[in-house]
Amino acid sequence: MPGACMLSMSAYWAMPEVWRGYARLLLACLLIWLSLPALAAPRIGVVTMAPGEVFWERFGHDAIVVDDGRQAPISYNFGYFDPGEPDFIGRFVRGQMRYQLLALPLEQDLIQYREAGRGVSVQWLDLTPAQANKLAAALAENARPENAHYHYDYFRDNCATRVRDALNLAMDGTLAPQLAASAQGSSYRSEALRLAAPAAWMWLGFQLGLGPHADRPLSRWEESFIPMRLADSLRLAKNSEGRPLVLAEAQWLAHRLPAEPVEKPLPVWQFGAAGFAIALLLLALGQRYPRLTAGFALGFWLLAGLAGALMLYLWLGSAHWAAWRNHNLLLLHPLLWLLLPGAWAMLRGRNPSPRFIWLLRGAALIALLALPDMASGIDPQRNGTWIALLLPIHLSLAVLWARPKVITAAY
Repeated sequence: MPGACMLSMSAYWAMPEVWRGYARLLLACLLIWLSLPALAAPRIGVVTMAPGEVFWERFGHDAIVVDDGRQAPISYNFGYFDPGEPDFIGRFVRGQMRYQLLALPLEQDLIQYREAGRGVSVQWLDLTPAQANKLAAALAENARPENAHYHYDYFRDNCATRVRDALNLAMDGTLAPQLAASAQGSSYRSEALRLAAPAAWMWLGFQLGLGPHADRPLSRWEESFIPMRLADSLRLAKNSEGRPLVLAEAQWLAHRLPAEPVEKPLPVWQFGAAGFAIALLLLALGQRYPRLTAGFALGFWLLAGLAGALMLYLWLGSAHWAAWRNHNLLLLHPLLWLLLPGAWAMLRGRNPSPRFIWLLRGAALIALLALPDMASGIDPQRNGTWIALLLPIHLSLAVLWARPKVITAAY
């Protein structure tokens, strides 16, 4: 090889000057041609959509925009699903939903957010040409019909985490360590409750249905399942050359809806006040109006059993891992249905069976176990609100009816 190089150099200097000029021109053209991919690297932006009013819009959304300057910018959006897909409802209940990545013109993707009044902003990223091309190629390949679908996980694999992971892959894994090294003290529960707060039923569902997995403190990397949190974290990140990753930001659409909710403390004392008020009312009216109290107990035990059955299904029969091992099962469980015949008997003016008394005492004892369970700190779960509300009700019903002579006197 050295000899070949020397021969080539000798041949070059043996050329007439005009031919050497042509050779230099040819070499320059070759170098320009080889550098074209780098010169033509697209601009990469992360687009963040503010929360909407429909329940699946409450947590915001995001996408990656690729602008190569030669055609309309393309939005790569990981948040599409098909309600008409076979077994859609079943998949949703089992925690096996399928989402997909769609590549569509940016202006077309923005229509729905403009019509809904949701704010949209973009963060243009300072990536190297090689990284930008790598990301654009990966997104185009991922958007092919045979690759576009993925199994959606609300906390660990959603539209925002897919954007985060795509950026990390393009940056050769340098984004993840930056975000994993910091934390703000948030949890899956706190983020879910914060953003679900405008819809009371949604807030209650998350607070009741999430288990201890949802209370583990999150790093910035993990809390990036929220698009707005991901945008905040990108502002702190550095690119591979040590410069800020976010080169520039712009607001594309103004937000015309209420602002994103802020985190509020859990209303433990309000729930506790309601629980004690109900308990005192039951004790005060129980002997004088036994049928009224029995009607309340019948409805309470029926709904509590239904809630417990649902929590058991989420734990034992679904992929909703954040709902597993829910400690609220000490307060709400299907065993409470065993008390329904006794409540029905009292509602009809009859004495319940002696077995009812022991079942009632057992239900109160199970509910009491929620206190040492919470105090132990083992597998901790933030369920103080439900203990404060439900434990006084369980105990008041046990005090009211768990003595045979009281029941006999009432009828």
